[in-house]
Amino acid sequence: MTNFDNQSFQKTKFSKEQLENHLNSAKRDVEIADKSDIPEVVFKFSYDALLKIGIYLIAKEGYKVKSGFGHHIKILEKLAETLKDENIAILGNKMRQDRNVGLYAGGLSVSQKENEEYLKLTKSVLAKAKNL
Repeated sequence: MTNFDNQSFQKTKFSKEQLENHLNSAKRDVEIADKSDIPEVVFKFSYDALLKIGIYLIAKEGYKVKSGFGHHIKILEKLAETLKDENIAILGNKMRQDRNVGLYAGGLSVSQKENEEYLKLTKSVLAKAKNL
């Protein structure tokens, strides 16, 4: 279980409006990814939406993630734990690694099949998060 340790998380009170803004931002990213036929756009917005959903669920628990080394990993772990779906951690981490290769190694190369799987995961995660 990923706990809310003081090194990675900070206790914070969020208003209902702030929580809604987090969720709406994730929804917008999913819509952009879903409408695009540019593979890099689909990937980037799917990954960003996944992180935003995690941030939203963490905020619902009264915490925010501290920015720093490994904070995306913490978000994905907490997201998988909250939704009780280890596949989120596995695919989310694969997306994070792909993103890092694209960002730090000079280019992103994600297959159409991977993109479809990532977007499908993100849509599923969004639906689950909205039902909590």
